[in-house]
Amino acid sequence: MPVHRVHIAKLPAWLDLRRLLGPGGWRFEAEGARLAAHAELETEAACDLAARLRGQGFDGEALELHIEPPPGRSATREARTRDARRRRETTPGFSRAGARLDAEGRMSLTPEALALRMAKANTLPEVIDAGCGAGGNAIAFARAGAAKRVVAIERDPSRLADARHNAKLYAVADRIDFVEGDALRWLDTQREAGRDFRQSLLFCDPPWGADWDRKGCRLSDFPLLEALCSPARHEAFGALWAKLPPSFAVSQLEGASAQAYFGEAEGDARRVKFVVLRT
Repeated sequence: MPVHRVHIAKLPAWLDLRRLLGPGGWRFEAEGARLAAHAELETEAACDLAARLRGQGFDGEALELHIEPPPGRSATREARTRDARRRRETTPGFSRAGARLDAEGRMSLTPEALALRMAKANTLPEVIDAGCGAGGNAIAFARAGAAKRVVAIERDPSRLADARHNAKLYAVADRIDFVEGDALRWLDTQREAGRDFRQSLLFCDPPWGADWDRKGCRLSDFPLLEALCSPARHEAFGALWAKLPPSFAVSQLEGASAQAYFGEAEGDARRVKFVVLRT
């Protein structure tokens, strides 16, 4: 089988590149502030990699992928078909039967296993979930980590009702205070009343929608998070975490560290589902 020289540029140093790229005897070198990866792969492996990374970017910049000699159209088309089939098997959202989700929730819910893994890293006794949706993250924070209290804020009453239902299903409803309303207004009102948030984690999973830019997106694309990052709000908290698309420009959140979360099912084990920025 023919062997192809594969070169991938614009890779961020904080990403687990061996997991992203898979087997292949990869060699890495610095290219400015980013990394480039090189390997020699057989046709099927090279085409599968290209199909998986097609149209993708990390940290605000689109990946650059070159394969020499270029594989044929037939091999490329077959790889894209295999990739589409793999995408059907993804890490599940809620694992318990009876969980309620609307259309937005089915698209944006943090997979349960990943939400729990993320929550375990929290060391603060209170979590403020500014836009809880169907409750996936709030429930995970109540189940794992140090949080003794979770405040879950949601402006859509039907979605908040789903979050309440799902919290009961997971037996953590007594650890979550559900608030219907605008998160920014609630936070500002609490601060003006003198509430101390220095032992609180402010968590934001802003809505991405279906059409987020997979090659590069910025803070201005997420108005809720941008508002939460204003110094008057951000600095009042012990920590700020944001769950964002893999293509988000990390430098937009000054001083933030980035961690990529891969899927756990066979179909998404080498795909970055989201990035968590922590400040």
